[in-house]
Amino acid sequence: MSYGEPLALRGQIELEQVAAATEVDSREIADQKFIDRLKRGEAAAFEKLVHERSGEIYGLLFRLTENPEEARDLTQETFLRAFQSIAHFRGESDLRTWIYRIAINQARNRWRWWRRRKREVTVSLDATDDQQRQSLVATLKCEAVLTPEQHTLAQEREEALRAALKSLRRVYREAVVLRDIEGFAYEEIATALDISIGTVKSRLARGRQELRRKLEGSL
Repeated sequence: MSYGEPLALRGQIELEQVAAATEVDSREIADQKFIDRLKRGEAAAFEKLVHERSGEIYGLLFRLTENPEEARDLTQETFLRAFQSIAHFRGESDLRTWIYRIAINQARNRWRWWRRRKREVTVSLDATDDQQRQSLVATLKCEAVLTPEQHTLAQEREEALRAALKSLRRVYREAVVLRDIEGFAYEEIATALDISIGTVKSRLARGRQELRRKLEGSL
């Protein structure tokens, strides 16, 4: 090894770090420009926002309500509220987390409206946190080619899991859906739900325990 190689390697690493930082800066600038367009009320910017986010917002709201019609209505209300409130967006979280928070608040308002009807929340199993999340996503989003017997078993398990989710307390379902299905980080969930990270972890643990108990009794 020549004496110049360590210096060359260090120089390459520094160049890669600069490139990565530049890419992050460019993305942040682009995001801020897009937010500025939204705040100016540009129709094209809102159309882009709806196009990019409506699918995942609908998916979130469907998992929280288990009702496709309600999920569609709440998705529309979410983007309407986002349009009305974007001027007050201060950038304390990213735009995606902010919209998720609006969606969750819309669902909560609907729950309050239907308070006499049981609308409760939660999710998951054992193993590590990542394994729990991957297992749940695989169950709810399985697209593999299955034999008829495997398909029947998978369908039964999915129905049992959805029923268990629907029967859990709302605060648990919110946390578990955001973590185990949507893949949010603890910090993002805390921001979306306006709670501490410790409370997020507590709700996840309680929700997963309750879900496991319900699944053990139904499978």
